[in-house]
Amino acid sequence: MTSYAKTARVPATEFGAAKKQLGQHFLHERHYIEKIVLAVNPQPGDKLVEIGPGQGAITFPLLKKHGELTVIEYDRDLIFPLTEAARDIGKLEIIHKDVLQVDFTALATGLVPERKTIKLVGNLPYNLSSPILFHCLEHAAAISDMVFMLQKEVVDRMGAEPGSKVYGRLSVMLQAYCRVQPLFDVPPGAFRPPPKVDSAVVRLVPRPAEQIRVSDPQRFEAVVRAAFGQRRKTLRNALNGTCSSEQIVAAGLRPDARAEQIEVDGFVTLANLA
Repeated sequence: MTSYAKTARVPATEFGAAKKQLGQHFLHERHYIEKIVLAVNPQPGDKLVEIGPGQGAITFPLLKKHGELTVIEYDRDLIFPLTEAARDIGKLEIIHKDVLQVDFTALATGLVPERKTIKLVGNLPYNLSSPILFHCLEHAAAISDMVFMLQKEVVDRMGAEPGSKVYGRLSVMLQAYCRVQPLFDVPPGAFRPPPKVDSAVVRLVPRPAEQIRVSDPQRFEAVVRAAFGQRRKTLRNALNGTCSSEQIVAAGLRPDARAEQIEVDGFVTLANLA
């Protein structure tokens, strides 16, 4: 429990222990909390939405700084203590729901014209990080900025470049729609209980619509998924039944190349031709 929660006069014991089945690891190290708040840098008029507030380590500093915050929390046992802890700090709206069922576009609806997007922040559960990231992509047009903490290995994959051993489907899908900026690492000891892996904080900034060249998002996803489905296969073999060799050549790619050698723009061009 952080000092911010103590200010709200809620004993740490009211939050209970982390639940392994939900992938909970609660951040408690103040140094990293402050760095995350600084990275989010909320501005007047921003609509802030936090995914998985947990015990409020990031929630309460953001609420204190910004005055209002919407959080999405699946664990019903955390709803009451979060509500009580926020009472003397600011306006906290709690959405008790699975984040994969939350319509982020709807959350941005009704905002003032110059602020028709939301800013997302969260310490994402390690067992759901990729599905959550792909869910955010579906609503990228309604999101201006995302600051997430995930496993370092996942962040490495998100920002990987072609030719890297960790460059893959996640890298291509995210980079086609967002600018990916790894920010800093977070050691296991900064959490309770400590995870068995290092973590990292990353910023995702959705690209303006005019910069996204993907014509058909579903087709693009299908091409990328097939290409990386069996990494050791050439594009000709991996994409058999998805794209023809003629289409691969027309996209300016070599049929005997492997997926990890292809830049994001190459996949976009191929999907647009397929």
